[in-house]
Amino acid sequence: MKIDDIARLAGVSKTAVSLAFNNKPGISQQTKDHILKTASQYGYKPRSVKKRNDTPLKKNHIIRFVACKNTEVITEQYDSQPFFSELLNYLTDIVRENGFTLAISSIDIHQLADDLSQLETEQESAGILLLGTDLTLEKIEEARSVHPNIVVLDTLFEASNTSFVSINNFLGGYQAGEFLYNLGHREIGFIKSNMRIYNFSRREAGFLQALDKHGLSLREANVFEVPPMQVLAQESLKKAISNLKSLPSAFFCENDYMAISTIKTLHELGIKVPEQVSIMGFDNIYEANIISPELTTIQVRKDILAKSAVEKLVTYLANANIGATQSLVNTEIIQRNSCIPYKLQQERSL
Repeated sequence: MKIDDIARLAGVSKTAVSLAFNNKPGISQQTKDHILKTASQYGYKPRSVKKRNDTPLKKNHIIRFVACKNTEVITEQYDSQPFFSELLNYLTDIVRENGFTLAISSIDIHQLADDLSQLETEQESAGILLLGTDLTLEKIEEARSVHPNIVVLDTLFEASNTSFVSINNFLGGYQAGEFLYNLGHREIGFIKSNMRIYNFSRREAGFLQALDKHGLSLREANVFEVPPMQVLAQESLKKAISNLKSLPSAFFCENDYMAISTIKTLHELGIKVPEQVSIMGFDNIYEANIISPELTTIQVRKDILAKSAVEKLVTYLANANIGATQSLVNTEIIQRNSCIPYKLQQERSL
């Protein structure tokens, strides 16, 4: 049994398991106890469980990663979700390479300023990496009022004088539209999140621009909304698709969770993917490799996202005179088996 297995069984990230086994800061005592109990139940013994040094870490050695929990996208167990788990693993390694220790903190989105102030009082940090996935500009400004040294990951507000590192969501959506068009698809559907955040809105804008470039548009009947973080067949989507007079030959989904939900929904309706409809996702999470058929998706380089954010913060800590900057990490298509050319679909349906 490996650390990866304990992480899966405990429903946490590999980083959280490592912190628990080495008695390091960054997770709550409750999470630590849960991980150690899980390891004990399955007979796993860490090579060594280090005793925490009684000497507190110095402020200038700590970079704090902060996620604000809510019920839609950043859930209580967000760090066990593939995208965020992978991002945290990269952040931990890159922070260490730069001579810092990463403290991982989750706080209530409705008490952002108070909870962050309390964390900083208990253990002051040199700077903060703030997960901004579903944060409003107002919430980001709240965080900045507590700590001046902040880099925000996974969102971007052009009107803010804050440092951001985000996915180039517009490019990813545009690439998806181009890819499906080049496969010969002309009647294309869209599966979108029923919760709108910056990332999803920019993906939609890029996708629509690609369609418009080729003289295409989305029919309202082919646009469906689903929860963004579920991987189950959706009854509402099943009903809506059942009511369609004709099925689009392809769907672009705003993330891989929605794409996997769509594949499962279509399967329950007896609609074959990709023989009858092609499905394309966004994010390239681990499950994209194990769903049947394997999912064609937009690759998000979490390693570059993490490296860019950490290096931006470390550079600022070394020279406070450097102004805030906003960066985008480009995307690329990962082609698998859930998308085929329209012509091939027609041949297989004969």
